[in-house]
Order: sequence, then C-alpha cells, then structure tokens
Amino acid sequence: MYEEVRELYERSGFGGRMGFGERPALVVIDLARSWLDDESPQGSSRLEPVLHNTIKLLEVARKRDCPVFFTTMAFTPWEAAGPYGRKMLHLGEGGSLDAGSKMVELDPRLERRPEEPLLVKPRASAFWGTPFDSYLIGRNVDTLIITGCSTSGCIRATAESAHNRNFHTIVVREAVGDRSPLAHEVNLTDIDLRYADVVGLEETITYLEGKNAQ
Repeated sequence: MYEEVRELYERSGFGGRMGFGERPALVVIDLARSWLDDESPQGSSRLEPVLHNTIKLLEVARKRDCPVFFTTMAFTPWEAAGPYGRKMLHLGEGGSLDAGSKMVELDPRLERRPEEPLLVKPRASAFWGTPFDSYLIGRNVDTLIITGCSTSGCIRATAESAHNRNFHTIVVREAVGDRSPLAHEVNLTDIDLRYADVVGLEETITYLEGKNAQ
C-alpha cells in the first residue's frame, strides 16, 4: 500500500532528496515520562526502542560537539483553556502534561546536559512559541536531525516547520515512533514525500561520525 502511495506522489513531483548539510543539530522531541511511562494515558512501551536509538544518536552527536536540543510539553490551566484545550482533552487539570508535574520531565536515561537547551513547547512543532529558530541561527545550523515522538503529531509538525525554514530536514526512521503503528507508517511515508528525508539510523550515525567538532 505504502509503495503505491509513494509511486503516485513521486509521479506528481514529490519525494525529492535534500540530503544532509554541513552543520547538523539533533533535536529530541518529547521523550518525557508522559509519553514513556505506563502510568500516563499517553504512555506507550512501543516507544522504548525509539528512546534507545535516540540515545545512540546522542552519544555520537555529543562526541562530535553537534548542538543538541530537547523538547517537552507542559501546560498551566490557562494555557489549556479555549478551543485548543477542548480538543486536547488530556490537557485538563490533573492531567499528564501539567506544568510542574513529574510526567513532563525528560526520561533520565537521555542524560540531558546543562548546555543542551530544553524547549517547553505549547504546540506540536518545536518552533511554535519557542526560541528554537534563534538558537539554530546562533549556532549556524543548516541540518536538523529529528528524533522522538509522536510521528503523526510533533515529529510531523516539527519536520514541516524545519522544511518551511529551508533546513536540510532529516527524520531518523528507527528513532521516531507513535502509539499507533498505522499512524506511524502513514505519516512517515508522507513526511518522506513532503517535508524531510526519512533516513536509517546507521546512515545517520555514519554521517555524524564524519563531522568534525563544531
């Protein structure tokens, strides 16, 4: 099914390759307890391999002094008010994305370092309502390597935003995931055709290992 979709879109002029650039940064999207912990309504053990593959990328990126960024989502009651909050029912008071809750903290296995910014984003894209743009410009980044969750939501939105800003946009296949296998595969196909190059873990590691320290 996915190959038929790919062939259809490629005939229509989608699916070109942008490739890696010269100055990469790694962004880890929302690998917090809310998405990983079984106690959370959003939690999914399906994301454990995503976490472990992201850790592999972090090890290489840190050795090469590539910039690393993390995101999470956290809301106060007033931030979850209005139509947005009425659509996103998990944002209600006492939910798993409450500001100050343990659930919005990054998984400790990521071992975030003090010099690695943590962006608390109010919407799906890492760029929306955050200083991410400024941080990337300040570090002269031209390639954004995207990992984390969820493929159908925050990964897709961040990839689209990065593409619209003319970054070399890379989504690492084995380092992104979704609670729904169907949503994951459909969106990964669409991301690859429209917004980013979906690239394997080993190819991405090989690229990062070839970069000199920034």
